[in-house]
Amino acid sequence: MSSVASPSSPSPSSPSPASVVDTLRAAGCVFAEEEAELLSAAAAEDGAELADLVARRAGGEPLEHVVGWAGFCGLRMRVGEGAFVPRRRTEFLVQEAVALARPGAVVLDLCCGVGALGAAVAAGLGGAPVELHAADIDPVAAAYARLNVAPYGGRVHEGDLYEALPGTLRGRVDVLVVNAPYVPSREIGLLPAEARDHEPLTSLDGGPDGLDVHRRVAAGALPWLAPGGHLLIETSARQSPQTAAALASAGLSVRARTSEELYATVVIGTRACRTPA
Repeated sequence: MSSVASPSSPSPSSPSPASVVDTLRAAGCVFAEEEAELLSAAAAEDGAELADLVARRAGGEPLEHVVGWAGFCGLRMRVGEGAFVPRRRTEFLVQEAVALARPGAVVLDLCCGVGALGAAVAAGLGGAPVELHAADIDPVAAAYARLNVAPYGGRVHEGDLYEALPGTLRGRVDVLVVNAPYVPSREIGLLPAEARDHEPLTSLDGGPDGLDVHRRVAAGALPWLAPGGHLLIETSARQSPQTAAALASAGLSVRARTSEELYATVVIGTRACRTPA
C-alpha cells in the first residue's frame, strides 16, 4: 500500500529548518535563525526553491536580493539582482526630508536606485498629496523604482542626473533627495563582499575622493529647485565639509545634520526664496 504525503508535508528535497540554519551559520551569516525564517517564507513551502535560496545566500548574495525585498523606513522595497540595497542609515535622510516637505510638495529622488527614498518620503507624509519623481541612469534600478514608487503615483525617468528630467520640473522641485555614490574609488575593495560583488559599481564608486557625483548634483541643482526648495545629500562625516562646499558654491545656503544612532550625515542646501534685486 503506497503512502501519499499530505499537502502540508515538506517535499523530500526540502531542507530541514535546522539544516538551513547550520548552512547559513557555516557561511558566516550572523543572524542565521532570522535569515532562515525569511528564506523559508520567500520559498512558500517549496522545498526545491528553498534549497536554491539557501544556496544563493550561502554563496554570498545579499539576503535582500535573494528574498526580493529590503526593509526601509518600515516599508518593503522591491530589490533584486543587480540593484543597490537601501541602507538603514539612509532613513535619516528620509526623516530630514519629511520634516521639510509640505502637502502638495514636488519631491525628486535623484540617483534614485530602487526609488526607496522617494517612496519613503511620500509614505512619511501620511497620505498628504505629493508629486513624486525619481531618476536614475541604470535601467535595472529604474525598473525596480517603478514598482516602489507606483503606490504613490510616482514617475521614473531614465538618464544621467538632470538630463533625465522633463523640462516641466524646472524651478518646481521643493525637496530633492540624493543618495549618490560617495565611496572613493580606492576604497571600493574594502567594502563588504555583498556590496562589492553584487551591487552595481555605479552605485558605489564616487570617484577619486568619492564626491564626483555630489559636485555634479550640486552644480546643476539651482535651476530645478523651487524658491525655498531644499537639496538633501547623504555623505560621510569625513566628507561633509567638501559636500557642503559644493552646495555653497552652487549658490545654496547650507547646513549639515547628523545622527549618531544611525551613523549618518546629511548636508542640506536651500535655495533663496527670492532672487536678490
